[in-house]
Amino acid sequence: MTTDPQSPALEVEGLTRTYGGLTAVDDVSFVLRAHGALGVVGESGSGKSTTARMLVGLERPDAGTVRIGGTAYDAVPRGRAARLARARAVQMVFQDPYLSLDPRVRVRDSVEEVLRLHGTEGARTVRARAVELLDQVGLGPREQEALPRELSGGQRQRVAIARALAPEPDVLVLDEAVSALDVSIQAQILNLLRDIRAERQIAYLFVSHDLAVVRHVCEEVLVLNRGAVVERGDAAEVLAHPAHPYTRLLLASVPHQGWDPAAIGRARRAMSNATTTKTSQGAAQ
Repeated sequence: MTTDPQSPALEVEGLTRTYGGLTAVDDVSFVLRAHGALGVVGESGSGKSTTARMLVGLERPDAGTVRIGGTAYDAVPRGRAARLARARAVQMVFQDPYLSLDPRVRVRDSVEEVLRLHGTEGARTVRARAVELLDQVGLGPREQEALPRELSGGQRQRVAIARALAPEPDVLVLDEAVSALDVSIQAQILNLLRDIRAERQIAYLFVSHDLAVVRHVCEEVLVLNRGAVVERGDAAEVLAHPAHPYTRLLLASVPHQGWDPAAIGRARRAMSNATTTKTSQGAAQ
């Protein structure tokens, strides 16, 4: 893992992904410092999840560079050795943990499987390490022997976090990792992630549409709109004093006292029309 807090854990430069005539991610660049937490926010279709998938090698970028701990990962890894090397650098926790867990495999066995895949030797060593990881995320002996369907949503997410931590990555990408959970369970998972980051000095890239969550867990924020970065900076400052109209619209869209959905809808349509007009004018030149 990266030990120098001055060295970036993750560097992204010019990341671009298109599907046919649609640009999903448009020349995105950012730096995630070692042991830091960066929130990537935006509405559905803003390019958040596509960006996250490219970072872990699930999507191939059309252009751009991803460096993790100083090592460049420019394409989808080919071959077992390349996939394992990338997995040891960066791991991802998805919105729905049930989809990433084998319903036939008990919790402790699923963590042991990851440890064996990444070279932890000896049955006793693997078993002890799996128990340690599951203890760290708050799952006791009963939960460790359970099947995924026998656990709650919050418990399954804890299993997913334990599996992601097993290779000891430099970066953990959390893609809407608490959005499907009840508010009280969200708070528990967020507090767990905070404690793990402090203990392990791991860096988080937190992908979310929930600005309150980002404000709670991230020091920095990156705002995406239609695949492009429109604002970035200190999370508290950006979310308290947004400079870009789109960021202001995101904040205004959160229900609050005096909330006016009709006014927000008009502002959204005006912004969409302005963007479309600008794009058309650029294409005509």
